[in-house]
Amino acid sequence: MDYLYGLLNLSFTGYVIVTLVMVQMTMMAVTLYLHRDQAHHSVDLHPGLRHFFRLWVWMSSGMLTREWVAVHRKHHAKCETEDDPHSPKIYGLRKVLLEGAELYQVEQVKAETLEKYGRETPDDWVEKNVYHRFKSAGIVAMVIIDLLLFGVPGIIIIAVQMISMPLFAAGIINGLGHHTGYRNFETPDASTNVVPFGVWLGGEELHNNHHAFPSSAKFSVRRWEFDIGWLYLKVFSALGLAHIRRVAPKPQKESKSRHIDFDTVRAVVQNRMHVLREYTRLVSIPVLKSAMREADYEVHRVMASAMRLVRRQSALLDEKSRVKFRELLDTDHAIKTVHEFRERLKMLWSGAHRTNEKLLAELKEWCRQAEESRIEVLKDFAQTLKAYTLTPAMA
Repeated sequence: MDYLYGLLNLSFTGYVIVTLVMVQMTMMAVTLYLHRDQAHHSVDLHPGLRHFFRLWVWMSSGMLTREWVAVHRKHHAKCETEDDPHSPKIYGLRKVLLEGAELYQVEQVKAETLEKYGRETPDDWVEKNVYHRFKSAGIVAMVIIDLLLFGVPGIIIIAVQMISMPLFAAGIINGLGHHTGYRNFETPDASTNVVPFGVWLGGEELHNNHHAFPSSAKFSVRRWEFDIGWLYLKVFSALGLAHIRRVAPKPQKESKSRHIDFDTVRAVVQNRMHVLREYTRLVSIPVLKSAMREADYEVHRVMASAMRLVRRQSALLDEKSRVKFRELLDTDHAIKTVHEFRERLKMLWSGAHRTNEKLLAELKEWCRQAEESRIEVLKDFAQTLKAYTLTPAMA
């Protein structure tokens, strides 16, 4: 009867360990190869690692590099719009969570998506004549190998492997990662960090951090966050199997504010996610709390119920929240003023086709008006903004 348990004939614990390792191998291939190496070019993996991960993805899921990369890049380009391949805001959390794989399959066959977003992905002989031509052969090969090595328990291993990608990547990351969790940065999309410890899903749980800095090879930003994918990359880098190209910039400031020049503008734009976060923490929230202390009961109630809204991007608010937010702005002149300054600050990095001279003039004018305002925290923030300096985008 030993043949029923495959050539390896493992113990129960052995089968559990093998299953976990295989699932983690798949997540490693997704986060390191498909995501950080191919989609965003934030790291250069050794050709040997690339070939291994490409083979593993093909055998464990039947996915092709170009298709995954194209769908993911379109997600970033069209995030939370009707053209987003898998936005919970558009399709609803339940559909993305339970049918995320189906949404991916619908998008992956669109020629325009592959043409526009699938560039600079493998197009060699193996891709054309093996992976693309025999797309399902990889899964068949994996099934045969699992049955030979693990016997009857291999059926369970196969099942776990087959559901891991649709559930974890297509469902949890694309679903919960745009619905539930905490946000370090007020990105224009609804991305969240599902948990601060990105271990089980290769670091992809830190989804808000990734949307704030898409080209960063490291997904953790706060000291208490952990990205196991980054740990893998550091190990591979030490072994000469990976070259880390970019990580999120860490804001650096001079000890005191200085004259605003082109480098100041570039530093502010480079650190825009940090700037916006600091503005909320140092200006918006203090002004709101100060107004709440002086407000009567009814106005205080309005302010308290809208506390969360001062952090959010206006485009992410539903109609009910927009009404509540407009009501909040009408209750206090200082709150309205700092909100208007926040929106003007965002224009520095969201406006297109503007010259450096125009941006420099706008930043100078923003700081001048902020310093002439009667809001102390806004005046202080203008001085802080002047102190930003350019830093290499490496940790």
